Amino acid sequence: MSHPLSPDNYRRFLQSLKDRIRSAQVKAALAVNQELILLYWQIGREILNRQQQEGWGTKVIDRLAKDLKRDFPDMTGFSARNLKYMRAFADAYPDGQLVQQVLSQIPWGHNVRLLDVLKDPDERLWYARQTIEKGWSRNVLLMQIEQGLHKQTSAAITNFERTLPPDQSDLAKNLIKDPYNFDFLTLAADAQERDLEQSLLSHIRDFLLELGVGFAFVGSQYPIQVGTKEYAIDLLFYHLKLRCFVVIDLKLGEFEPEFSGKMNFFVSAVDELLRHADDQPTIGMILCKSNDATVAEYSLRDVNKPIGVATHQLGRELPADLQGTLPTVEELEQQLESAQLPETN
Repeated sequence: MSHPLSPDNYRRFLQSLKDRIRSAQVKAALAVNQELILLYWQIGREILNRQQQEGWGTKVIDRLAKDLKRDFPDMTGFSARNLKYMRAFADAYPDGQLVQQVLSQIPWGHNVRLLDVLKDPDERLWYARQTIEKGWSRNVLLMQIEQGLHKQTSAAITNFERTLPPDQSDLAKNLIKDPYNFDFLTLAADAQERDLEQSLLSHIRDFLLELGVGFAFVGSQYPIQVGTKEYAIDLLFYHLKLRCFVVIDLKLGEFEPEFSGKMNFFVSAVDELLRHADDQPTIGMILCKSNDATVAEYSLRDVNKPIGVATHQLGRELPADLQGTLPTVEELEQQLESAQLPETN
């Protein structure tokens, strides 16, 4: 006698089958990719060997592309351009075991981009391993290279792993450097935080370069209405690749626990009042002269908005009584431009 299948039992059964099918699809795709990368490496190695040992010229690649397309019309990837990448791939990685264990685990398009933009083989391998570990898309990989992730040794304290989705968290962590180098500024010894903000704004191009790729300036002392009171955000940016607002709070002194509460408030307000439905969660960045890692970690532990704490280094400070007596770079440039060279006979 058969028993009726309850909706819950059937739903669980269907879900388990779907999970199994998806797992098999992923494994099949990875296996196909691995075989394809190994094939490309073998083709590249054979072309390289023939050119090195038998003196074949570069025109042989054009001939091979034409013949392979004729014999395998349903297969893509045998263009002359791609065959040249196969040769470069084999030349860059002579160790077949390394190709099988690491480089065959990422798509061919990722490998091509690594060949295009990086010359150091160790750096390429580092990014390849990070791609495998983090599951980076090609665009995310390129962004990480642009940001110089391999060279960064950031000591910034964040709560991104707990407050952001994994893919967004990885990108956001690499968004924040530590320290930020503001050596293009010269401030008086008694400068206030507003002076720092104004100096950064007057050097906005240098400031944006130091922040990194993707930042777009929205405003300073940006007004935001919460309830019956208006507040001002020190600096508001939008990050074009992360697709989110970035709130920056500038502090001349060391980090204090209450800074995280204020930043949590601003991030919540921006999320509620400015963030579009398609935007990712707003990120807060507190930049201080110094910070105690333990204090910063405790301050962010129970905060539910994504916030990072990093330090900044300022340029040489001038005594207050000398400030304003020395010409600025802009004034010197104007004087040089207006100076007339003596005429020569």
